[in-house]
This record gives sequence, C-alpha cells and structure tokens, in this order.
Amino acid sequence: MLTVRPAKARGHADHGWLDTWHTFSFASYHDTAHMGFRGLRVINDDIIAGGMGFGTHGHRDMEIVTWVLDGALSHKDSLGNGSTLKPGDVQRMSAGTGIRHSEFNGLADQPTHLLQIWIEPSRAGTAAGWEEKHFPRAEREHRLRTIVAHDGRDGSLAIGADVAVATGLLSPGDRVRWDLAPGRHAWVHVARGALTVNGTAVASGDGVALSDEVAIELASTADSEVLMFDLA
Repeated sequence: MLTVRPAKARGHADHGWLDTWHTFSFASYHDTAHMGFRGLRVINDDIIAGGMGFGTHGHRDMEIVTWVLDGALSHKDSLGNGSTLKPGDVQRMSAGTGIRHSEFNGLADQPTHLLQIWIEPSRAGTAAGWEEKHFPRAEREHRLRTIVAHDGRDGSLAIGADVAVATGLLSPGDRVRWDLAPGRHAWVHVARGALTVNGTAVASGDGVALSDEVAIELASTADSEVLMFDLA
C-alpha cells in the first residue's frame, strides 16, 4: 500500500526569520490525520534567514536527526557540544533524560535550508547523547546511503530507535531499490527534484508512506535528493 502526502497539504508557517513546512502535526499545526507515521514523528522542512535561529530550548525522550540541504547550521548544547553542520553532515541528538540546545544559521547573508526529523526512541529515560558525521557526496550519488541506523550499520550513526535512515542524490534515469523485510514500513521524503516511488510520481516536498510492500523502487526523472526511512 502506498499513500502520497502532497507537499502543499503540509502545515505551513512563515515567521519572517523562519519559513517552515510540517509533514506531521507540530507546534500550532495540528491535524489528527497526520500525527506521524510508525515511529516517525516529525519532518520539519525549515528555511532559516541569515544569522537567525532557535534560541536555547529543551527536549527529552526523542531521537532528533538534522540534515542540512543548503547553507550552514550552528549547534550548541548542554553537553558541551558545538559544531556547524553543512550539506553532507548528519547530526544525531538523543534527547533521553533531557538536553538543551540552540540552532542558528551559521551564515549571516544567506538562508540555510534543513530538515529536522524526530523519531520516537525504543526506550525512554536513556542518557542524552550527540554525534555527527560527514558523508561525502560521492557516497550518496546514484544510490541510497544509510546515514543513521539502530545498529550503526555501514558506518552510519547509531540511534536509539528501530529505524534506518538513508539518503540519495539521484540523476535523471537513476533507478535504485531498497528491500523491506517482512513487517517493515517505509517513508520517502523528496527533499528536491522529481521521481517515481514504486511507479507513483512525486516531487519536491512530497512524502510517501509505504506498508505491505516488499521493496521501495525509486526512478529519478530530475536531479533529486531523497531521504528514506525504514521503520518498524
């Protein structure tokens, strides 16, 4: 079974310094039909104005993955971590028993475009943690590259949730496949471009929920960037 979540159907808010689209219910956007998918709770598609960002705030009992599409995102947290994420960098923050952090556009004169993803953890009350890693463009072209997984497979970041997150940079004519184990589900988020997911055409900002499928088959019709979530 395949269900498309169209980009324009998402929740939207323009705060001036932040232009954000919510795939699932978040903040003032509430839709009981779109509270999440399996363990995937949030996909926020954020564009942050130059030099602006989120002041210090707290999280707990959530696995948070940040993926920068364009620009640079500066992060500081209560564990003493500080870094600036750029395209190809993935950050995993396990909020656990509690963590406070801030996030700002690291560029003063241009916007930063990112995806922030929340995934429900397998267990509550674990220790907070943080990790990041760079995945070179060559590792992500013409394929799906695992960047986060519960078991840290293939050099990905380990996460406290039963999920694998993969990303790909696809060119027109590329065809890639991801096999799903029995009982698994998947979500595909099209960050930009256009492609088909198991034969269904989708484009930038669209999401696709898949259940009772044996595989995900992506066929790109334009230069595209996708994130794929393999979920329990």
